[in-house]
Amino acid sequence: MGFVPRDSAVSRFAASHLGPEQRKRAVERMRSETFDVVVIGGGVTGAGVALDAASRGLSVALVEARDFAAGTSSRSSKLIHGGLRYLEQLNFTLVREALKERGLLLTKLAPHLVRPVPFLIPLKHHVWERGYIGAGVLLYDFLGSIFGTSRGLPIHKHYSKTGARRLFPGLRDDALIGSIRYFDGQIDDARHTVTVARTAASLGAAIVTSTRVIDVLRSAREVVGVRVRDMECNEEFDIKARTVVAATGVWSDDISEMLGGRPGLRVRASKGVHLLVPRSAITGDAGLILRTEKSVLFVIPWGGHWLIGTTDTDWNLDRAHPAASSVDIDYILEHVNRVLERPLTHADIEGVYAGLRPLLAGEIEATSKLSREHAVVEPMLGLVLIAGGKYTTYRVMAKDAVDAAARRLRNVPPSKTTEVPLLGADGYGSAWSARASTARRHGISVGVMEHLLERYGTLTGELLTLIDTNPALGRPLPGAPEYVRAEVAYATRIEGALHLDDVLTRRTRVSIETVHRGLESMDDVAELMAAELGWDAATRRREVEHYRARVAAEHESQRMPDDLTADAARHGAPDVRGYAVDAGATHA
Repeated sequence: MGFVPRDSAVSRFAASHLGPEQRKRAVERMRSETFDVVVIGGGVTGAGVALDAASRGLSVALVEARDFAAGTSSRSSKLIHGGLRYLEQLNFTLVREALKERGLLLTKLAPHLVRPVPFLIPLKHHVWERGYIGAGVLLYDFLGSIFGTSRGLPIHKHYSKTGARRLFPGLRDDALIGSIRYFDGQIDDARHTVTVARTAASLGAAIVTSTRVIDVLRSAREVVGVRVRDMECNEEFDIKARTVVAATGVWSDDISEMLGGRPGLRVRASKGVHLLVPRSAITGDAGLILRTEKSVLFVIPWGGHWLIGTTDTDWNLDRAHPAASSVDIDYILEHVNRVLERPLTHADIEGVYAGLRPLLAGEIEATSKLSREHAVVEPMLGLVLIAGGKYTTYRVMAKDAVDAAARRLRNVPPSKTTEVPLLGADGYGSAWSARASTARRHGISVGVMEHLLERYGTLTGELLTLIDTNPALGRPLPGAPEYVRAEVAYATRIEGALHLDDVLTRRTRVSIETVHRGLESMDDVAELMAAELGWDAATRRREVEHYRARVAAEHESQRMPDDLTADAARHGAPDVRGYAVDAGATHA
């Protein structure tokens, strides 16, 4: 297909494969080498730190207790945006920074993973509201154009009531007197995070998931590494480092506890809940952005679905598996139904997910008022903590963290990640233009080809090779026909998936995009994973039983009336990696 890199890039391409053999080699490196930088956390910030450091020529190791993006980074609103509402708070710095990153991702770093999405802002009041909001959107577009970030995104446009309802017929007649349309970016957060990690691996980073940090190693007053437990074999070992960067999000306080309570970053967790409903449930050709008393509510087109959220409430319970309660779900339905001609009901809901935002904490503020900006601190020599921020600005957060770590290392060049496209980005435009002819050559439909290109970019060639070798992998997954079986084999062989949950929840989004939540797909996925990972019958059965229990526990939690009972219900399914969640250990 012409997708595979040539010459010296081939070895880098192969180094990005995060399969079982690579994991063994990475663990061996971690046991024997002293790294310039050890990163704790496999979310988008940790993966970004690994990429930034590796692209500067530093030796890097990254460890993650569960899976890539297992926490916050797979549970966002899936937007790459400047944060239009922050203009109202006069936070021009954050908006300017985020819009610059939006442009880089759309045009250079990840055009295969980020795409434009239109939004309507319904107007309820004549004259003043159109002028007030219109001025804000105009400034938003202006800031974007200054930094070259609006390239490929149309500028905003004002609509009458009739024009708005033509774009979004599903709006109630009394829901608006007009609207303003603007554009932002959309992303599959989990797919992007694993691609960032693979890009770091392609530059030499040793990356291992399912490896939990259980202690920070010190020599006198200096941090010199971490002690970890490999959750796949329950073995412990030390990783030596010149600097340690903890990108642990809502688990940031745990690092301070490992240091005996030494002050670090104060982080509070805010729970955000999202619902998915079928595209047929709402008639519209753009997203919506709505105000509620407590948060901003997005209605976002997401393939064959609508993604609706989010809530914004304080959360002090299990950070590994935040639970959505019936109150959360009813809150979202109540507010979105205020503007919809055909109200949504519980019967429309296909999927639900809850995530935690790590917010830099003030003394008494509500979570909706806490800072979305990030901070970098060094509470002890050799240890850098990074927290806060928003998904869109992960690259800036990573740069700042590596800059702080670099002060202890000699002759470290400046960050170059503005010039490092993620794997799958190079040649994407040409591959997209040739999608019909490529699909014919490989005997797949153009629809499947487009689906693969929008998830893997020019890495699609690797999946097509799998299908060419074994045509059965070109068949759709049972219960999730938009995904093909090759994606499961690829996730396991190339993308580091170790458990059924990794594939159904993050490498694909079957767990939130189907009414059955993946139950109709899990047996087939388990069979494919078993062939790749060498699972015996008992392991395969355990994986399926765990996934079934997880879905049951989530269903039960979503019927509970409050956070406490929802959290207790979610605990009905223990973590597949076999460790209990406790408040005294870092899970990111």
